[in-house]
Amino acid sequence: MLGSIYTGLSGMNAYSRGLQTISNNVANLNTPGFKASGTAFSDVHSYGGGGLSYGSGTQDDEAGNGVRFVEARIDFHQGDLRQSGGDLDLAIQGAGFLVLLKDDRIAYARTGQFAVDTDGFIAQQVGGYRLGVLNDEGRAVALNVDAKRTSKPVVTTSATFADNLSASATTATVSDIAVFDALGGKHVWSARFDKSSSATGEWTVTVTDDQGTRVGTQTLKFIGSTVDPATAKLTFEATVAGTDKLSVLFDLNGVTSFSAGTTSSIRASKVDGNASGALTTVTLTDEGMIKLSYSNGKSETLGAVALADFRDQQELRRIGDGLYEHHGTGERRLTASAVEGAGRIVARQQEAANVDLSSEFGNLILIQRGFQASSQVVSVTNDMIQQLFGIRGQG
Repeated sequence: MLGSIYTGLSGMNAYSRGLQTISNNVANLNTPGFKASGTAFSDVHSYGGGGLSYGSGTQDDEAGNGVRFVEARIDFHQGDLRQSGGDLDLAIQGAGFLVLLKDDRIAYARTGQFAVDTDGFIAQQVGGYRLGVLNDEGRAVALNVDAKRTSKPVVTTSATFADNLSASATTATVSDIAVFDALGGKHVWSARFDKSSSATGEWTVTVTDDQGTRVGTQTLKFIGSTVDPATAKLTFEATVAGTDKLSVLFDLNGVTSFSAGTTSSIRASKVDGNASGALTTVTLTDEGMIKLSYSNGKSETLGAVALADFRDQQELRRIGDGLYEHHGTGERRLTASAVEGAGRIVARQQEAANVDLSSEFGNLILIQRGFQASSQVVSVTNDMIQQLFGIRGQG
């Protein structure tokens, strides 16, 4: 009978462990990226003896000794993706884990909120782990954006024109040609087109800067409605104090000259060059690349965020804050977003916990009843032992 007490106690202990697992799942219902753990139990048998009993025989040689709580398996199925406000709030749609680095430690996470820290690294806002990005050798390394906080100025070398210079008009002006010198200084040029009164299809192109100073004058000719190839590219040069001479090629191949009254639609469709710019945002492209955007309208992409895929995800162990460490000998593969069957990294989203409340509450009832029944076994066994001790006083 004493063995029955130990059997009942094993049930109470196992169900207590199960209750702890369920309570942890429910408590983390709103924890981003949390993965619920399952509850499982296994029967315990002893072989070769009847334990604390007075019987013997074949049945007693394989006596049941209760139940034990099986190590909880983590349920890694994906939770819902929810919109968030951070440019570097990252989540994964599909399989894989973000790779996080801190000193000599490597951790993994399904989701996270990241920002550029004071040292220039893309790091977790809580915990300080740095986001791993694939280098040229395919290894995950921490990315530093300090050297990319400024976009260098690019001097303007060409301006492309498009649309129609009306053959019926006598003049037209394009007044918003923004050009940049080698130091990043911006200069707004105007191009005035004046039709020749003596030569058919001939126009005088006069360019002035934003101070009204003439930059230069060239001749544009048309053969019918098409630009004469000999005058399709005109070069204008301006002297800028403190830097090199500014030389801009006007490409007029895309301009036509049809009759359209006095209205011309000619415009500068593309002008290269830009001023210097400061880093404004760090976010993610649809391909999972780190994207830097600058105040001058330019952008630059750096490395791809690393994704880790494991042959056996159960070799991952929780270390808190939604992080895991790999303990095992199973294969780990590093890849980029949406490559070779890996998941896709998405920005401005967080993965919600995958806790199923209805399932947890159902298991909670079963565990409660199991604990209650096990405690009843202990109570009944205790009553029987008390009766046994009372036999001596009867007679």
